[in-house]
Amino acid sequence: MTLRPIHRRHFLLGASGLASAAVLAACAPGETAPTTTAAPGDTTAAAPEATDPAELGDVELVVWDQEVRGSQNDALVALIAAFEEKYPNITINRTSQSFDDLKAQVSLALSGNDVPDVVQVNNARGDMGQFVKAGQLLDLSPYAAQYGWEDRFPASVLGKVRYSSDATTFGEGNLYGLPQTGEIVGIFYSQKKLDALGASAPETWEDYFAILDAAKAAGEQPMVLGNIEKWPALHVFGPLQAHYVEPEDVVKLGMGNEGASWTSEGNTAAMEQFAKWGLEGYFGTSPNGLDYDPAWTEFTQGTGVFLPGGSWLGTDMEAVMGEDLKFMAPPPATNGELATTGGTGIPFSIPAKAKNAAAAAAYIDFITSDEAMEIIAENGGMPVLRTAELAPEAGVQKDIYEAFDTVSQEGTLLPYLDYATPSFSDTAGTGLQEVLGGQKTPEEVLADFEADYQAFIGG
Repeated sequence: MTLRPIHRRHFLLGASGLASAAVLAACAPGETAPTTTAAPGDTTAAAPEATDPAELGDVELVVWDQEVRGSQNDALVALIAAFEEKYPNITINRTSQSFDDLKAQVSLALSGNDVPDVVQVNNARGDMGQFVKAGQLLDLSPYAAQYGWEDRFPASVLGKVRYSSDATTFGEGNLYGLPQTGEIVGIFYSQKKLDALGASAPETWEDYFAILDAAKAAGEQPMVLGNIEKWPALHVFGPLQAHYVEPEDVVKLGMGNEGASWTSEGNTAAMEQFAKWGLEGYFGTSPNGLDYDPAWTEFTQGTGVFLPGGSWLGTDMEAVMGEDLKFMAPPPATNGELATTGGTGIPFSIPAKAKNAAAAAAYIDFITSDEAMEIIAENGGMPVLRTAELAPEAGVQKDIYEAFDTVSQEGTLLPYLDYATPSFSDTAGTGLQEVLGGQKTPEEVLADFEADYQAFIGG
């Protein structure tokens, strides 16, 4: 995940999960655990030894997280209680703070010697990538082998927490964290509005374009977008991009890896379509003049047929729209498979200088286990694993869970485009505003994107 405000990226439901702690009481996080951190200068965890977490002696495990809201906090409180019940020799000393506060604290702490044992680290290049490059995070590959994380997590999810040891390549290489939750960018829509148009949920991008045209002809606003903050437009362009550009190339661009180009024919077609939507009023009269929150609020009150947006909006919008609110993954990409922007909750990592790496790995394994996914779902969050299985029986959350499961397991979970370079959030956000407002042509904006990308990869 990257630099979007945290309350806009996660479900906000709140319900106590403490009663569910017993579910995990009998679940050991693994039969063995490494006992030491890496030697100075080496950030790979030591080879596992045959040591159960219960045999580590008395440990105070210092954990920093940003799971402060509703379901996020409730689920983690329940999981910590279950972990301490299973391993009474390990006491969790937890500090929970806002995303922005944690981001600032982590940057300071990792450069010193007094570090937490477990910390949530934003996995974009400007955060996790920089920490990996500086040798400040532990490569968790040996723990992954021990606990079976490669089997538990799909490759599309683990790719969001992989870097080469020099941080040059993102999406491949060593493992530097594990997430608990998932998120997906798709298309919300009003079933009543589609019915009034005589349309059904689009199965192809051509279907989607035709419904947008029909809505506009009928006097309806086709889509809703509030883009003052700049980043919301990336959640419209990113999924659209996959209709014109091979998903593997979108991944290269979105992760700032070599081998693709922003000025390709496909990217030009995608940006031209996006510009058309902006200039011809498909997002209303002034998407760049509307804030993100008022935009989706207007949608719940009857403005627009479609709202391209993230899964984290589902809870609040369903509270207003009820059964009228639906969600779908975007239509299949140019390769015929589902592909859309998405990712995970902020992953849990282990600093290279952590004093209790073995206990830290056991904790991370425990809070990302199959059983942990049940507690996350019970508390209103979207678990990154077993998502379709744990989906609600009905409603928009069922749509969201099932869409994430299908894309992450069978398709391509495309990176947030602002992952690409440390400066790409501003480059892309500004460029999409400019093309929406007609200040720059699609070709000019893509040239700016390409310049940022090439400067970063050394092209």
